[in-house]
Amino acid sequence: MQYMATHRPGGGQPVERRKWSRFRYPDTLISFGVQLGVLVFLGVSLVYMDVRLERLLEFGQRFVALIADRYYPPELSLLSEARYLQAILDTMQMAYLGTLFGLLLAAPLAWFASFNMTPNRRFLYPFGRLAIMGCRAVHEMIWTILLVSILGFGMLAGALALTLFCIGFAGKLMSEEIEAIDKGQVEAIRATGANELQVFAYAVLPQVRVAWTGIAIYTWDVAFRAATVVGFFGAGGMGWYLQRYVQQLESQRVAAVLISIVLLVTVSEVVSAWARARVAQAK
Repeated sequence: MQYMATHRPGGGQPVERRKWSRFRYPDTLISFGVQLGVLVFLGVSLVYMDVRLERLLEFGQRFVALIADRYYPPELSLLSEARYLQAILDTMQMAYLGTLFGLLLAAPLAWFASFNMTPNRRFLYPFGRLAIMGCRAVHEMIWTILLVSILGFGMLAGALALTLFCIGFAGKLMSEEIEAIDKGQVEAIRATGANELQVFAYAVLPQVRVAWTGIAIYTWDVAFRAATVVGFFGAGGMGWYLQRYVQQLESQRVAAVLISIVLLVTVSEVVSAWARARVAQAK
């Protein structure tokens, strides 16, 4: 559709009237070629991976049959055992420590990695970017495996793996918030003769304080979910029980562990959502 201006009979402001034109799709041969290439690639991928649609349609029925035959009824008495309750507490502590140390390290790295506010673009900027990207590039499970092989089994490896995970996760979000600030306050503080640290403390932090608080809460929520699984690779906590029962084919106990993980993650989601809502109200 195109618009053309016409004048009212009695004068006054012109009125825009629609002029009909043929809708052409796609606009160019390049657009058509890209879309066709995507569809061809999708079809080739389905054939190469031997994806059979009839098996996907039967997935729900097979899943229900598997749960009924192997995992039902779950052995819920496991959830009241003192050792398992201690494992739950260990998991929460591991998530808390990983989040705390990760955020403490992510904050200065985010400052260094922000292009508009980094104290030194030649050295600190690439260092901050490389540190954050390096932590994000490796999955927390891989970090756990590497640290367990170095430090041995236990919560220390899990807490360090979650720390590295939180650095990469929160550092990227925090640096993006810094790059979106209003430079007017920064220039005003710099005009007083403040150094880089004072500019960051009095011009940057007040603008990103609320956003960083929300990022910290979300980081803890994600780290808590990861902490329930890193124990599967030797970091202790609930994941150790999950690994043990999976290897011993104790399916009913596996179901009980999975139920406890879902319940804890649900509680964590509710608490983090409430905290984020309170932070949003403080804006």
